[in-house]
Amino acid sequence: MDARFSYREAAVRGASPIQLVVYLYEQAIEDLRRAILALEKGDIEARTRAINHALMIIAQLQGTIDDERGGEVAANLHRFYNLVRAGLVTAQFKQSAETLEQQMTQLSTVHEAWLQVELATSPAPITTQTAPIRTSEPEDSSTIDWNA
Repeated sequence: MDARFSYREAAVRGASPIQLVVYLYEQAIEDLRRAILALEKGDIEARTRAINHALMIIAQLQGTIDDERGGEVAANLHRFYNLVRAGLVTAQFKQSAETLEQQMTQLSTVHEAWLQVELATSPAPITTQTAPIRTSEPEDSSTIDWNA
């Protein structure tokens, strides 16, 4: 088993919903990088596979939008995902690295926004205060108040 896959699987299992969205964006962006490389190599099968995977991720992201509670943000996300999907289909049809790069840039911009949401909603790091460590025994242990 691939160590990267095991690490990714463990990260996903413990992820918050926002972290899952971030991971999906990262995977879609990686898919588009692979599609561009495959396009440059003339590997039609790899390009198609990468674009199709990115399209599935976009569909997953769009399918999880809460239209009732999302209001205008939800409507904007639907429009965004529809535009990205159309751009990916165009890039596949025209075999255009430039169009793939444009879609990757758009996804990267929204990915950054999700990272900011994740940062703003993640709990503050837990800090603990510890009592000073005594490095030597007291001279007279009979004077210590053990109930304090």
